[in-house]
Amino acid sequence: MKAKIGFITVSDRASRGEYKDLGGPAMQAWFTRVLSSEWQAVSRVIPDEQAGIEDALKELADDEGCCLIVTTGGTGPAVRDVTPEATEAVCEKMMPGFGELMRQESLKFVPTAILSRQTAGIYGKSLIINLPGKPSAIDDCLNAVFPAVPYCIDLIEGPYLEANSEQCKVFRPKKK
Repeated sequence: MKAKIGFITVSDRASRGEYKDLGGPAMQAWFTRVLSSEWQAVSRVIPDEQAGIEDALKELADDEGCCLIVTTGGTGPAVRDVTPEATEAVCEKMMPGFGELMRQESLKFVPTAILSRQTAGIYGKSLIINLPGKPSAIDDCLNAVFPAVPYCIDLIEGPYLEANSEQCKVFRPKKK
């Protein structure tokens, strides 16, 4: 079964066409480079509105059947940055280790990483991960957290994701 992965760019300007979406293509390029199993992208570019973000997350999970949904944008302290709030409102289980690791990794590159509020959680049979908006930071964060993502998706009864081991070493416990 071909896995579906949802990509949401949260940006007022990109959603209005005033600014070229760089985050969505950066996320997709990372997955194209790393995943060796078949997958299909389902993309959205939406404004920084909590209700709209919640609706997009639910639509990608419930209607599109995405096992993984990654977002970019809206994770800072600015007034309109509400992606983490939308993610928390939708998810049944929060996975705080993802945000902790992403901030820890990002601090190696910029001292302002402590301002980022990335998070992750489980909604139904979908893992949702909030990534920063900067394309280089997207790569840094995905490189840090993705080794645990396929096993998490296994645990929520999603499709079996495989990665190119030269790009990313995925961890799964050994079967007894």
